[in-house]
Amino acid sequence: MRHKLIKLSTLGMILMATKSAAANNVQIKITNIDTNRPGQIMVMLFEQEGFPVKHDKALQTQFYSPTEASLLVEFTTTKKELAIKVLHDEDNSQKTSKNWTGIIPSEGLGFSNGARISWRGPPKFHDAKLSLADIQSPISISISYP
Repeated sequence: MRHKLIKLSTLGMILMATKSAAANNVQIKITNIDTNRPGQIMVMLFEQEGFPVKHDKALQTQFYSPTEASLLVEFTTTKKELAIKVLHDEDNSQKTSKNWTGIIPSEGLGFSNGARISWRGPPKFHDAKLSLADIQSPISISISYP
C-alpha cells in the first residue's frame, strides 16, 4: 500500500511540474497612453473565441490607471496562440464606446501584431494572432486614439 502511495505521489508531482513547465510569461509594453484622459487601461488576453469584441470571453484581463505614458504588463499562459487587445476605457464601462456613428470607437485601442480597425470593422483573430513559440518579449502595442 505504501509503495502505491509513493507512486501516486510521484505521478502527481510529475503532472504538476509538467503543467507549470508549459506555462509561459508574456510581457507586453503598452505605449502612447494619453495620461490626460480619465478611466482605466484594460489589457486583455484572448484565444480566437470572442476576440476582440466580447471582453467577457478574454482568458485574462488586467486593469491599470493611465498615469504613465507607457506600461509593462505580464501574463502567464499555457495557450499556444493568443491575441491581445488594449482599451483605454475612458468611461469605465469595460466596453469599447463608440462615437456618434455608433460604429467608430471613441476610445483608444491597440492590438497585438499591429492589427488595426478598418472600414470592415475590428481586426480578425488571424490579424492579431501571436504564436507563443515565436513571441519576442516584450510585445509592443501602441494605443491609437480617435
